[in-house]
Amino acid sequence: MKNTKFRFLYTCMLSILFISSFNTSVWAADPKLVTTLDNAFEKIEDYIIKISTPAAAVAVGTGVLMKKFSFGDEEKIRTANKLIRGSLFSYGFILCIDLILSLFQTLLT
Repeated sequence: MKNTKFRFLYTCMLSILFISSFNTSVWAADPKLVTTLDNAFEKIEDYIIKISTPAAAVAVGTGVLMKKFSFGDEEKIRTANKLIRGSLFSYGFILCIDLILSLFQTLLT
């Protein structure tokens, strides 16, 4: 019984020590590599947002035109609906990921 209490106390003290030692405010600044990687990921995120907007518009436009010029062919109408739905879900997913990442970024700073 005494040994398990000692192990529990020892584990708690070590976890508190590790949590406090990995705090970023201890070092007063981010290392240069971390700052460079952070800036690179922000640029990649901006490029993805800039590319995804016209890509989604082109995909939806293609789906609408495919549906318009299907002339009653059920297979083309189904394909057009899948294309429109898939592109809108993908664009919504990209926007949600951007929203979540910006939320985490504001919470961490």
